[in-house]
Amino acid sequence: LFSTGDELAPPGAPLPPLKVYDSNRFTLHAALTRLGCAVTDLGILPDRPDAVASALAEAAPAHDLLLTSGGVSTGEEDHVKAAVEAAGSLFFWRLAIKPGRPVALGQVRGTAFAGLPGNPVAVVVTFVHVVRPLALLLGGGAAAPPLRFPVRAAFRYRKKAGRREYVRASLVRGEGGAIEAGNFPREGAGLLSSLVQTDGLVELDEAMTAVVPGETVAFLPYSELL
Repeated sequence: LFSTGDELAPPGAPLPPLKVYDSNRFTLHAALTRLGCAVTDLGILPDRPDAVASALAEAAPAHDLLLTSGGVSTGEEDHVKAAVEAAGSLFFWRLAIKPGRPVALGQVRGTAFAGLPGNPVAVVVTFVHVVRPLALLLGGGAAAPPLRFPVRAAFRYRKKAGRREYVRASLVRGEGGAIEAGNFPREGAGLLSSLVQTDGLVELDEAMTAVVPGETVAFLPYSELL
């Protein structure tokens, strides 16, 4: 398990200027441990293609899965994709989901590799749909899809067709006693607090373009996902 990025600092120490705390590594460590994985925490990789490629290649022989967060988008300092291609190969890069589009799956020296985005909410969404089933299958388990529960929407939302989106939501009891899903008031994928302060995700499939109050939507509680 790696995080990537020169901007990251470990939690528990004063935050230097122009740095952000590395929360993804701790989130992923906890989620993997809950699945029964033995996790090797290999810290934070710098924004250097050679350092990323050599660290992955060195870790590959002793592990069943290599997992990174950050560095898989298209910015000048996003080097993970190129590093994996240098040390192995990619099977796919990018999915039509939000949040979490820049996610990669591949192999390094015969060891499975998954590269997740850097934003905390995107990390959770892509972990659920890419890493969790992969880790279960590698461990000899069954990767059953999470249960989705029909609830009534208590919010409005618009989205693009052709893309699956996940809205952070809390469950409330509406008029008549029906359970409703209310969305988190802010949409940024960098808001770790939006996961802590909600109960799960509303899943909007590729055909949907809008949600209106009273419409039935699919709700995935975090207890089904993590």
